[in-house]
Amino acid sequence: MTLSIYNTLTGKKEVFKPLVPDAVTMYVCGPTVYNFAHIGNARPVVVFDVLFRLLQTRYATVTYARNITDVDDKIIAAAREKNCSIDAITDEFTLKYREDMAQLNALPPTLEPHATDNIEPMIALTQTLIEKGHAYESQGHVLFAVESMEDYGKLSGRSLDDMLAGARVAVADYKRHPGDFVLWKPASDEDPGWETPWGRARPGWHLECSAMIRAHLGDTIDIHGGGRDLIFPHHENEIAQSRCAHGGDYVHYWMHNAYLDIDGEKMSKSLGNFRTVRDLLQSYRGEVLRFALLSAHYRSPLNFSVELLEQAEATLSGLYGTLREVANVEPSSNIDFSAEPFYAALNDDLNTPLAIAEIHALSKELNKADDGAKPLLKAKILAVGNLLGILQQDPLAWLHGGVGENEVSAQDVEALIMERQQAKLDKDYGRADEIRQNLLAQGVVLEDSREGTKWRRGTD
Repeated sequence: MTLSIYNTLTGKKEVFKPLVPDAVTMYVCGPTVYNFAHIGNARPVVVFDVLFRLLQTRYATVTYARNITDVDDKIIAAAREKNCSIDAITDEFTLKYREDMAQLNALPPTLEPHATDNIEPMIALTQTLIEKGHAYESQGHVLFAVESMEDYGKLSGRSLDDMLAGARVAVADYKRHPGDFVLWKPASDEDPGWETPWGRARPGWHLECSAMIRAHLGDTIDIHGGGRDLIFPHHENEIAQSRCAHGGDYVHYWMHNAYLDIDGEKMSKSLGNFRTVRDLLQSYRGEVLRFALLSAHYRSPLNFSVELLEQAEATLSGLYGTLREVANVEPSSNIDFSAEPFYAALNDDLNTPLAIAEIHALSKELNKADDGAKPLLKAKILAVGNLLGILQQDPLAWLHGGVGENEVSAQDVEALIMERQQAKLDKDYGRADEIRQNLLAQGVVLEDSREGTKWRRGTD
């Protein structure tokens, strides 16, 4: 079974073939650590985490790098606002970013290069560009000359004329061409900066990723990922720097996830619908957020809403309920991935909605299966769950767990179930029904059967 992925550069799905047999290099643009990550930032993390998991089933070595941008104008502004050091800001929000992404069941990347640890590679890359006539110094800045690259704009499909027509800001007088972008900018003594051949300066955002990729993964890598918002100018400028300095293709497969909307509107601070992952985790478990993000194909826009989250939680609880019923069944260890529809779905450009549909089909089959078929069916559900980064918890822990300080405790639920059972024995059916309704109002669903009463958190 081949792996096909949509390549933004060519505008079509292509069969994936790594540069080195049985080894893959992948780089995904990480956060600028000055504040909490918003839910839109989490979409590429979850998407490329699924790809990372999938690649590991196919190749012996997968090196996944996701950077940390720890020098930036926004970081400097945040430090000034809080009257603290730059390091205090970046250390705090790097840690919180890792914590939040871990709550979404995202595996740590193989490498996490920090911009400030890679200044020398950035200086070396800039020197090469100047020597080859692709960059120049002007008024303390070092800039890339976009006119020096013949096919600049190929990734985004924009010509230089189109870029100029869309410009909305005044062009700085230190630029030879309005489209030229900054590699280094002057740094005052108060701001973070490094001694360079062009004076005290700090690097531009685009330069950082190109230099870190070369330093940690090589001149050319297999996959580069990120959100659609990065296609231009960030990824376009990465290509320009790297190809002009070192030749080659730089990246073989470019992958970009689509935008995320909040209740049908683009997320923005001005609209007041800017939701951070940390805020959402106060109301929803991380696996619910992850499932919601995977419910649509990564290249399709996703409307992120309360309804979507409630549906995600109900779906997960239903699946965990199925697994609870086979808790004593030992899953089979013999699964032929190549024969599984869920594996085919993920190998077809990460079709997560189809993979989720396959989980539902397997769950229904498991509910009807005889004892002999249950080990293999359970193993298949757990296998696709592992690829998607879901269904990793103990079913009872999930069904009895929840979020929020005011929720009824598991001990109280069990006590009320016992009280309800006694009420039934006493033929006090009004009290028994009252207990059921009160628990339901608190998000606890009772499930009666001949074996007794089980319960879960969620909606009826």
